[in-house]
Amino acid sequence: MARTQGSHSQITGPRVREAALKLFAKHGFAAVSMRQIATEVGVQAGALYNYTPDKQALLFSLMKGHMDELLEAWTSLAQTGTPLERLERFVLFHIRFHLARPEAVFISYMELRNLDRPNFEVIEGLRRDYENALEDILRAGRAEGLFDVADSKIATLAVIAMLTGVTTWYRSGGRLSEDEVARNYWDMVRKAVSA
Repeated sequence: MARTQGSHSQITGPRVREAALKLFAKHGFAAVSMRQIATEVGVQAGALYNYTPDKQALLFSLMKGHMDELLEAWTSLAQTGTPLERLERFVLFHIRFHLARPEAVFISYMELRNLDRPNFEVIEGLRRDYENALEDILRAGRAEGLFDVADSKIATLAVIAMLTGVTTWYRSGGRLSEDEVARNYWDMVRKAVSA
């Protein structure tokens, strides 16, 4: 089959993903058709299947790509220091990473329900890996008497939910800079877990 004139796989593939990300975040996965994605990219609907088998695979690819990038970025940071230093590093990392990707974050949380069972299990496993990184920090801090958390799993989920919520309201150019927001969140998390 001949490639659509003006279509280049190195350019069109990423454009398909960008268009899907934008449309899924704006309208929701269920409301977006492959035809809408194709229109956004500027190709025929059938051409999309050169880049993805179907819409489910496209959603999974977006979500897995986000989680892979998140885990890779987190593990590339130094994992040394006291539990308090590690917790601060986690909070500041989480805020800054997620503020740069609000659409990916929205899809990763709101569209889990639209993944089929095998894809859901993969994403849940990756999310669990990230949650475990924070839970390990909280457990270490509790063992050293630095943190007072009755249940480290609940504390982990509560902290991540609070941190991720920043993407729903933060706007660049607002009253506070990204760094000021991150520092405020760090202060709230520190107080929430302090012994």
